[in-house]
Formats: sequence, structure tokens, C-alpha cells
Amino acid sequence: MHEFSLAAEVVKLAREQAGKNNARSVSAITIEVGSISGVEPEAFRSALSLLTEGTILENARLNIITINATGICIACKHDFEMEQRIEFCPICGSFPSEIRGGKEFRVVSLVIEEDE
Repeated sequence: MHEFSLAAEVVKLAREQAGKNNARSVSAITIEVGSISGVEPEAFRSALSLLTEGTILENARLNIITINATGICIACKHDFEMEQRIEFCPICGSFPSEIRGGKEFRVVSLVIEEDE
């Protein structure tokens, strides 16, 4: 379950940023997750919930944005959405030469409440 280790890294990053900004709490975390990244959003959500109990992140709202996978065809150069890592071009039937998106996993933003 690599979602747990990803959640641990997100908690570490959020705590570091909260500390740098004298935050009393983190109210929201926004994450981008690619549709073919191998990250299961609900497993990540559960892991993050477990790891934030009793911390300044405990009540943070988790926003997960799914990034659809896209590829470009070797033969006809058509850009298309992919539902899995290996997919045929819907125009000519070739495999994509390049996966252009959908493998992402990144923290996009943190909303913190600063100490007064």
C-alpha cells in the first residue's frame, strides 16, 4: 500500500510548511492524482486520515483532483485520452508513443490558518 507512504510524505510537507508560516492549523490540502498513477484516491484518503489524527492537519479538507491520462499516437500524431497505460489510438489503432499526462501525484496547495 504505497498510498500510506505518499500520505506520510504529504503530512511531512504540510507540517514543514505550516511550521514555516507559524500556522495553528491546516484547513485544506489539494492534491492532483493522475488516473494511471497507480494511486488509489480512497486508499490515500484513508491513510491521510489515519496519519493526521491529533495533529494540526486533523480537520483539513482533502481535495483530490483527478488528471486524465493522455497519449499521442506514434503513427498519426493524434492526442487522445487513455483509460489505462497501454491503449490503442482511437483513430488509427496504433499504440501511443508518449504518455503525456495521467501519471501525476503532487500537492497543489495548502490552506493554513496562521497564529495571531
